[in-house]
Amino acid sequence: MILVTGGRGAVATDLVSLLRSDGHTVRVGSGRPEQLPAGIPAVACDLRNPATFAAALDGVTSVFLYAEPECIAEFVSAATEAGVTHIVLLSSSSVLDPDAASNPVAKSHLDAERGLADAPMTVSVLRPGAFAGNARGWSFAIKADRPVSLPYPHAYTDPIHELDVVECAYALLTEPDHRGGVYTLTGPQTLTFTAQIDLINQITGRTATIAHVTPDAWKEEMAEFIPAHYADGLLDYWRRRDGVPTLITNAVSTLTAHPARPFTTWLEDHASEFTA
Repeated sequence: MILVTGGRGAVATDLVSLLRSDGHTVRVGSGRPEQLPAGIPAVACDLRNPATFAAALDGVTSVFLYAEPECIAEFVSAATEAGVTHIVLLSSSSVLDPDAASNPVAKSHLDAERGLADAPMTVSVLRPGAFAGNARGWSFAIKADRPVSLPYPHAYTDPIHELDVVECAYALLTEPDHRGGVYTLTGPQTLTFTAQIDLINQITGRTATIAHVTPDAWKEEMAEFIPAHYADGLLDYWRRRDGVPTLITNAVSTLTAHPARPFTTWLEDHASEFTA
């Protein structure tokens, strides 16, 4: 049996659908299992509450684990006792940044990886970079015909389609070939935020524009939606990527045997979110 944690997340949702459609026995863990759709084999698994671990892991051999480090030692202990043989951790490429230990965006992922470093079972680590879905953060301004506020419009990211992350996790959970590795996942292109806005216009027919704002102005604008310490971490990351292309990897094709989907594919799949 496979336990998928973070059951209400986008990656977990699509991963569960893929696993179940191919006949795999799945249990879906969530801190709020009652909020999962009807028909989903849900169980309480709050990664900050070790009291939920034993029941969630009973009979489980593989786990898809979100990077919540607070009780990672207790999770490893419970998984070991339950007989889990393989964990796939959804981490982040931000752990590779020089300030990962102090950057709030990266630290939770880094701490989760460290918590699994000496685990007795096989551990596979997925480190996606920027999700293509982050572009949703611009949709409200675009639909309102307002400029998109960007403190670093020429910062590069490597937008990856969430389905590529899902398929990489699926491959590791169901096939033995690449287990135990650490994989930095990227999309097939490194694109500036300006280039991404241009592609949104091209795919959706919108005429979105950019307002180049100061980091402080952006932080104030986002205060209602993004905690200050997390906003600082994002700003630090974007500052380092300003004018600096991201290194693209072939990890998606290694794990899935197909190339990573381009950003335009994600936009075509989600164009209505920028126009409706």
